Amino acid sequence: MVELSEVIETNEMVSSENLDVRTITMGISLLDCMDPDLDACCAKIYDKITASAKDLVSVGDEIALEIGVPVINKRISITPAAIVGAPCCHSPEDFVKIAETLDNAAHKVGVNFIGGYSSLIQKGMTDADRIFLESIPEALASTENLCCSVSLGSTRTGINMDGVKLMGEKIVRTAELTKDRDSIGCAKLVVFCNPTDDNPFMAGAFHGVTEGERVINVGVSGPGVVRTAISKVRGESFETLCETIKKTAFKVTRVGQLVAKEASARLDVPFGIVDLSLAPTPAVGDSIADIIHEMGIEKCGAPGTTAALAILNDQVKKGGIMASSYVGGLSGAFIPVTEDSSMAEAASIGALSLEKLEAMTCVCSVGLDMIAIPGDTPASTISGIIADEMAIGMINQKTTAVRLIPVIGKKAGDSISLGGLLGEAEIMPVNTFGCADFVNRGGRIPAPVHSFKN
Repeated sequence: MVELSEVIETNEMVSSENLDVRTITMGISLLDCMDPDLDACCAKIYDKITASAKDLVSVGDEIALEIGVPVINKRISITPAAIVGAPCCHSPEDFVKIAETLDNAAHKVGVNFIGGYSSLIQKGMTDADRIFLESIPEALASTENLCCSVSLGSTRTGINMDGVKLMGEKIVRTAELTKDRDSIGCAKLVVFCNPTDDNPFMAGAFHGVTEGERVINVGVSGPGVVRTAISKVRGESFETLCETIKKTAFKVTRVGQLVAKEASARLDVPFGIVDLSLAPTPAVGDSIADIIHEMGIEKCGAPGTTAALAILNDQVKKGGIMASSYVGGLSGAFIPVTEDSSMAEAASIGALSLEKLEAMTCVCSVGLDMIAIPGDTPASTISGIIADEMAIGMINQKTTAVRLIPVIGKKAGDSISLGGLLGEAEIMPVNTFGCADFVNRGGRIPAPVHSFKN
């Protein structure tokens, strides 16, 4: 029996505290679309996506209207394109054609993003992977809703430094090809260590090869709800603080579980997971930095910030796993700078640096996310930053990622505005000392000793 007080509480979360279901993401396997003929492969991809997801947007809107909780985004993730296109793609232009097919299918069904233009090269690269990586800048420049991810490392395999070097170059090239739009192509390009197969959030979502034919994964979000709850226990002990976050995460995740089950039933697609990540938006009051401030830190980035984020991330997980039988994805707290207005402000006044953000990634759910950097940053420096973040993920057995935006023609202190959920921020300075000799060594950084668990 649902109590009236629970209804009132949930309504308050929606109306005043920015509670929402951030995304319903349908994962679609495209393994059966593989074909040695490129045109045939593209036709199969388009037909399968448009048939599978034809009702995704309308069902998401119906559920939101019926239960009174906004469902902000409806998205699609697919089997990594480097795998699907391997039999028929013999040049970067061939992969770009697949990218454009995916984008057209996304437009047809009305989703805002389609993810899975991806490659998994954490240990090595096939010939198809190398061709795929060459295609990335043009693919992102010629599409609107396509998202791209590349796995460069894992705890079990180490870090593919050849891939790290290449991706630094591809990020710069993507920035150059989209420089007329503040290098927005890089906002849809992320590199991973230890990626998950069931992540519903973009830009890193892909449908892993161990997943089923189709699946519904839901990502919930409620930074504003958590901040409001914490504001009611100011000055209380850490025990009280942790209990408050945990109970709030439980309530938020239950909303996501309800939406996931409804979407699964109405679309006749199996329910996969609920990702209980706290994902901020540029909206005022929907910020991870505001939560950290409410916990007693003057500005995000001040001493104590990493500890506060560690508490938040852990308690969100502890509360969420009691609310759903299937918690997955990334599940924790995200720290995307441009997408979090208070975090962007902290960066602009110097409270938050790139180095402090790197420290915070040791305890959050993703990594260096949505950070605008000077457009003249060398590709080798970007590769060095990627290598640092991959090392954090590899050693700590966690998912880490890098989504940097070198904004061509702009320098530290200048501003960019990417629009919508992608937000805006000042460009952050980058350490100008070089690392090219390190990056150019080539080969693979070995897996850590604790990876040997067989």
